[in-house]
Amino acid sequence: MSWLSSVRKGIQSLTKRQSADNLWHKCKKCGSMVFTKEWEDNQYVCPRCDHHDRVGPAVRFDALFDRKKYEVLPSPEVREDPLKFRDTKRYTDRIKAARSATDERDALINAIGKIEGHQAVVGVQDFAFMGGSMGVAVGAAFVAGVDKAIAKNCPYILFTAAGGARMQEGILSLMQMPRTTVALAKLRECRLPYIVVLTDPTTGGVTASYAMLGDVQIAEPGALIGFAGQRVIEQTIREKLPEGFQRAEYLLEHGMIDMVVHRHALKDRIGRLIGYLAPERDKKKAA
Repeated sequence: MSWLSSVRKGIQSLTKRQSADNLWHKCKKCGSMVFTKEWEDNQYVCPRCDHHDRVGPAVRFDALFDRKKYEVLPSPEVREDPLKFRDTKRYTDRIKAARSATDERDALINAIGKIEGHQAVVGVQDFAFMGGSMGVAVGAAFVAGVDKAIAKNCPYILFTAAGGARMQEGILSLMQMPRTTVALAKLRECRLPYIVVLTDPTTGGVTASYAMLGDVQIAEPGALIGFAGQRVIEQTIREKLPEGFQRAEYLLEHGMIDMVVHRHALKDRIGRLIGYLAPERDKKKAA
């Protein structure tokens, strides 16, 4: 291959990697065009309007754990498609497609590591996996995360993002609501903190169960948090809802959550909360 051909091939390869599709990111809120690298380096927060985009477990873990060092916990094995459900597609095909797109076993992934020097188990729901919907696998992963926290004598921290229960599993998905609540009762018996970070969106049965049972309720700015959708509520009560209804700032103002924290400050805030809520745990480990 001649020198000129080699250079031409290199330029074509560079052009493919840095096309308009991946070089720029268009903010969903303000419409600004931002360099993708700038957006990623800013933890997927728009530097123009501060819109917090949705992110998955890997991004959360890297941003939260000290020196990006953590161990991803294995996802529990559960029976898949217990109802043999099919709509326009088979449920098993939807699961396969979600796994291929996210490279995750299901919508809730747990990891263990240190946050500002404090050991913690962290669970992250990924909205990209079938809308973060709560099924048997999510319930099993939540219980496994709580059990690991109890075994390690450390807090359990959960980042929620879900459209609610997983319709393809019917009543079995709804059974995860009491199941996760019982697991949290065990965590509290051990006097271990449970901190929830509500991210966009957190709705449906997830909001009606473990998402609102934290010892401390944190939300990211602008996160949609609620049970039923705004349109459904308006049609039911036949009234126009206030502006910003079900957004994090509105819920903070009305006492439903404890604080709204920018993504850049989450690690520091969670680390301080662990220090306040479980200081004796760290002293015992040091001894």
